[in-house]
Amino acid sequence: MPIRLYQNKNRVMNMTISVGVFFGGGSVEHEVSIISALQALHNFDRTKYDAFPIYVSKDWKMYLGDLLSKITSYRDMPSLLKKSVRVTAVMENARVLLTRYPMKKFGSSVVRALDVAFPIGHGTTMEDGVLQGYLRSLSVPFVGCDVTASAVGMDKYITKVLLRDAGLPVLDCRKIPASAFFRDKTQVIDDILGVFKFPVVVKPLNLGSSVGISWVNDASELKEGLEEVFYYTNTALAEPAVQNLREINCAVLGDSESVEASECEEPLLGHAVLGYDDKYSGGVKDGGAKGMASAKRKLPADITPSQRDKIRSLAGRAFQALDCRGAARVDFLMDGVSGEIYVNELNTIPGSLSFYLWEAVGMPYKELLDRMIELALKRERDEAGVTRSFDTNILSNFSEGAKGLKHS
Repeated sequence: MPIRLYQNKNRVMNMTISVGVFFGGGSVEHEVSIISALQALHNFDRTKYDAFPIYVSKDWKMYLGDLLSKITSYRDMPSLLKKSVRVTAVMENARVLLTRYPMKKFGSSVVRALDVAFPIGHGTTMEDGVLQGYLRSLSVPFVGCDVTASAVGMDKYITKVLLRDAGLPVLDCRKIPASAFFRDKTQVIDDILGVFKFPVVVKPLNLGSSVGISWVNDASELKEGLEEVFYYTNTALAEPAVQNLREINCAVLGDSESVEASECEEPLLGHAVLGYDDKYSGGVKDGGAKGMASAKRKLPADITPSQRDKIRSLAGRAFQALDCRGAARVDFLMDGVSGEIYVNELNTIPGSLSFYLWEAVGMPYKELLDRMIELALKRERDEAGVTRSFDTNILSNFSEGAKGLKHS
């Protein structure tokens, strides 16, 4: 299989670039990640990239295998994993190698080399900086946001704080720890109602795909909504519901130097707020999978040219305020009567990579993937001249003494 050759730690392309697509992981969005990743795998330009799947199980074990590229294989997960090869990543001579685990007693255990990592995981452990930190430790170029931006993008409270500090319009909110709620539910509910009037939206602090989100109209529903959130995570957010709600989404591609915005879409709500089923339930038929691309939407969104311009501008500003890189989707809440617009959240690895929003402005999926990899390699070039260590003789000033280390 084609790989890239390395010399003196400088990556030199020999043939096609070996791109490992990481997906799955320990997240409630595990299955959604599988759909998004397999969509991407079937859209890489094979003249440029040797793209292959790296499936991460819910207990964070990595697997390689041809069957991992087929959506129908996931109907029988135990059988699929038995037919796949469990691997671990090791750094050797400035190369990242995926090796069998456990290693073979005789012969090479190397399955293949990895040039670029392409995370297409949603939610905890995959989108929140955990996977990105792991890839950082391997010194492998990876697509998308870095560790800090990934972590911030998953934390809806910190996101709001940073966006507000950057002068972007966001809704006020209250953060509720599960420990406080289960210690005194009445007090927590009274505290929320002391700040917000009904209706109120409650949602998990750090989950996506609309998991655990509720629009509540009274104290009883508020209690139930918080209990639903705490089934999935340990921290909830409560915020005022936007009246006459319309949700508008816009994707952004770029980095800290330049950005460009996609077309805007308006997801069609099946309920008071966009839910998991609205996004994904129509995505699988006869073994096929479309993920977010199958959700009901108006594309382009039925908004005025000035509203479109404003949303696309705000999307780019939000993207750069969080120091994002690659392709992210920025979700907005709009009052359909007053026209008030709020930045709701950023999805640093959006479902289906929001490829359909880019196709609407003339960018094919293959080109989107190509641009994202280019941005990953650009980051590597930008950081090549950054000094990570410096020579010091500080340890030469210490000696062993009767009481341990002594400074001389």
